[in-house]
Amino acid sequence: MKHIRFLLLSLCLFLCACRPESRTSSEFVLGTVCTLTVYGRSGGEPFRAVFARLRELEDIFSANREGTDLDLVNRNAGIMPIRVRPEFILVLEKALDYAELSGGAFDPALGPLVKLWGIGGDNPHLPEAAGLAAVLAGLKGVNRERDIEIDREASTVFLRIPGMMLDLGAIAKGFAADQAALILEKAGIKAAVIDLGGNILAYGKKPFPGLFRRPGGKNAWRIGIQDPRDTRGSYIGVLETPEKSVVTSGVYERYFTEGGKRYHHILSTETGYPVENGLLSVTVVAKHSIDADALSTAVFALGWEKGSALLEKAGAEGIFIFENGSVRISGGLRESFSLAENSDYFDLQETN
Repeated sequence: MKHIRFLLLSLCLFLCACRPESRTSSEFVLGTVCTLTVYGRSGGEPFRAVFARLRELEDIFSANREGTDLDLVNRNAGIMPIRVRPEFILVLEKALDYAELSGGAFDPALGPLVKLWGIGGDNPHLPEAAGLAAVLAGLKGVNRERDIEIDREASTVFLRIPGMMLDLGAIAKGFAADQAALILEKAGIKAAVIDLGGNILAYGKKPFPGLFRRPGGKNAWRIGIQDPRDTRGSYIGVLETPEKSVVTSGVYERYFTEGGKRYHHILSTETGYPVENGLLSVTVVAKHSIDADALSTAVFALGWEKGSALLEKAGAEGIFIFENGSVRISGGLRESFSLAENSDYFDLQETN
């Protein structure tokens, strides 16, 4: 019996000794709680550098603060070009690429519509029909290629039509996650998880103890996929993935309820109302977080048929969760995503 106790104690001590060392820190920035977990020994400098960079990016992209690059560009629409930081132009050009790729389902010039609804702000509300029609008419009159003037040499952006407004909220956090990863790489960090309010970037190879190394030597990150019908932290299944970004867009993220109906923040560029296409959420898996962020919004807006085609074209993967409880995944996830045993979701199928 003593030998058994000694063996169990030795095994426990061995497992504790093999457990990878980690450190976690969180701050409220970019309008959400951002959390960084670093594996291996590290001082506080990588954390300070990452959060300082996130605050810099908030000063560039925030739509809810005065004096940001985005605010200045919007307030000077139809008046004059505004000098912006290089990051602003990089993200704006990427957003315009996705606007073209998605046929306008992703639209960085949707600012007037976002402001009209106010979802995520202090006063979300159902717009009056006349006001909504006026905003839609204005949006349809915008030619992104002609009316968004970017001068890379002068580092300026000019919105040619008075009242135009950019909104980069559907792509800026992805860029921020990629920037955080660059900082960790320069600091020599080998493995980390960057969580910017649900925008997940698994960086490096997860440091499993040798005893638990996965078959084939692959140390996959295990990421729970949020159940869009339950509280945050509840998940419908688990995705096992190497170094990737995982971003979800869904009806549960930002919304308000009026007259017994829920209105979420993903707005249709056609109707002006929140998208209704039978989807509850779309999770996109991609190498870079800026792509996963933009694609998650575009694919949700397009629906699973056109959305899965866009994913294939972009070289990304996706998980679609429907209102009826069914789940569809792109073919590249067939070996890496599985529904939780107690999940009431069903009918796991591939999209292609």
